Amino acid sequence: MRGANQLPTFSIVLETENLANADLDGLVNSLASLVNQDVSPTAANEVLLIDSGDAPPELLGQLCDRYPWIKIHPAPPSTGYYKAKMLGASLATGEIVVYADSDCMYESHWLRTILETFTVSEQIQVVAGETTTRGQGPYGTAMALTYIFPQYSGKTELTQTSQYFLNNVAFRREFLLQNPIPAELPLYRGNCVVHVENLKRNGYAIWLNPTARATHAPPDGLSHFFWRFLLIGHDYYWQQRLIEEGGQKSGVRSQKSEALAITNYQSPITNHRLPISNSPSPDRDPTMAGFGEKLKVGCDRFSRLFQNNPRHALYFPFAIPIMLASVLLIYAGYWITRLKPDYLLKTYDQILDA
Repeated sequence: MRGANQLPTFSIVLETENLANADLDGLVNSLASLVNQDVSPTAANEVLLIDSGDAPPELLGQLCDRYPWIKIHPAPPSTGYYKAKMLGASLATGEIVVYADSDCMYESHWLRTILETFTVSEQIQVVAGETTTRGQGPYGTAMALTYIFPQYSGKTELTQTSQYFLNNVAFRREFLLQNPIPAELPLYRGNCVVHVENLKRNGYAIWLNPTARATHAPPDGLSHFFWRFLLIGHDYYWQQRLIEEGGQKSGVRSQKSEALAITNYQSPITNHRLPISNSPSPDRDPTMAGFGEKLKVGCDRFSRLFQNNPRHALYFPFAIPIMLASVLLIYAGYWITRLKPDYLLKTYDQILDA
């Protein structure tokens, strides 16, 4: 095993917004997956937990006692998810900023895989991994098919992609500070989609290493399920609108030179050629897809689901009502937002503040 000192310096950033309703056991499992990395989190310049008041003080105290390598940084209560993530980047001192979430679990080689990918070329600025939804029984099957995250592709090649998830991505810190994730958007989640389009318009590529894998928890409880899928529809509407407006203001530069410079580059860490595909990843974010492409994405997810875990076939008939409910909520959220663009998010915020 190669030592962490051969890798670029790095910082890990988490935030507390996902901890507001988390139980300690689930959070401990998530942090345990970081502890069990073959590159220890103690090798990081810092592991920052941005606390905007969403986690009880006693929970934070238990975290510090159990994981003394976590540095808690207080932030104003109004600090949202994306502001917290960018605040972490501004505080970090590592060359690479690695983003993780408290409701995700990471395979033991995840951190090393992401860091080694940056050694392939100095032109690689963004490295994403693959995140999928975990869960069991009919509900787990339904969420695997309808929730945000696609199924694992099963591929191993480094390739360009048209999306990333902020629970499983890393940036060169200076690049991210120069090209920040937009935080002041009328979205609940999904700012990453707008960020990707901004990067693409400026000629930058997002690279996917599909062997850097994580699993994400599904919505927890009926209320979370109801609002999460309504807000997915809300975000779809706003993502389309924001991206269309952005496209009218700027042109798109080619990414070909960057891709050619990276292809067949020999990594100084792995001492062999990392397999690289010049074809974009097929996992497009369905937000900007037409009906035909959405159907194709859905069929692809369906086939991968049973390839990755044939047991889902047993639960599929019982999962259909849950799937229909989630899809109807997405469409309801989309059309409500189309008629009243600010209604859902304001209502959800009022419920949280009550």
